[in-house]
Amino acid sequence: MRTHRRSIWICFAVLVFAGILNAQDSKKEPQLRTVRGTVSDKAENPIPGSIVFLKNSRTNSVRSSFADDQGNYRFSGLDPNADYEVHAEFEGAKSPVRTASSLDSRKEITLNLKIDRKKS
Repeated sequence: MRTHRRSIWICFAVLVFAGILNAQDSKKEPQLRTVRGTVSDKAENPIPGSIVFLKNSRTNSVRSSFADDQGNYRFSGLDPNADYEVHAEFEGAKSPVRTASSLDSRKEITLNLKIDRKKS
């Protein structure tokens, strides 16, 4: 009888401890987001070296990055509660602005950018 009562108390203690851990996990900060994509021309050719701009619509702060050799860019550590505007520029030409919304719950958002490089 005594060992049965002890087993019940141990089970109770484990359940309480698990509940405390679960409550702490739910109080954690929301996960940061990443916006990534490829910069290319209308014919789907990557544009390495293009400059990609990321604007936080809430704070109006702007970050920039260069596209790599395959035209890829990446911005990580982004606030999940903010909207972001992204566009690319290369040799005076610009892509349309794309938006990553705070309502989008994905941790990683892919926004491919197209620059129309018109021949002079």
